[in-house]
Amino acid sequence: MDQNLSDHPLTNDAVAARRRRRRRGMVVLMLSLSIASLGAGAFSLALFTDQATVGANAFNTGTIDLTTSPTTALLTNAAMFPGDVVNGTLVVTNAGTGALRYSMTTANTNATLAAGLTLQVRTIGPGCANFDGTDVVASVALSGPGNGFGSVTSGFQAGDRSLAVGASETLCFRVSLPLSADNTYQNLSNTTTFTFDAEQSKNN
Repeated sequence: MDQNLSDHPLTNDAVAARRRRRRRGMVVLMLSLSIASLGAGAFSLALFTDQATVGANAFNTGTIDLTTSPTTALLTNAAMFPGDVVNGTLVVTNAGTGALRYSMTTANTNATLAAGLTLQVRTIGPGCANFDGTDVVASVALSGPGNGFGSVTSGFQAGDRSLAVGASETLCFRVSLPLSADNTYQNLSNTTTFTFDAEQSKNN
């Protein structure tokens, strides 16, 4: 006698298992859709917001500006003889926006004559005509060592001179041809260049 397959106990168990799997799949799918919907809703909420800006933040760099007066021909003599002295007055000014320190170096076109000339530099004292200020450059050969002051090396160096913003100082120069000069120095010409190098004092 034929028996309905649906009434078979194994078949019923298989069908029930399939139904349970489908129900679990539907539950998982519905949960996934619910989470996706909640996430989309969270991103689409119309919340109150505000923003503040701070503008006009300006940054300007300073300047290091050293000037001299005169800028050329500080010392001249067209026909020097032994015993002659030439004086000059130089005003050094800090025309920049930061404190500075400066140094001086010397260069010559005729080493022979420059070696026979003597250079002195002093602070102004009562006046350059008196030449009785404090030594900045002691009496040295115009072309020899020590014929400048300070150093171009960064940072404070011995001999460097300092100037505040807007400050000036007067230096008195003197070049002489000693009475002891012999015929070696006749009919010679030399041009001297004094170079002043400045650097910032702040953070240095």
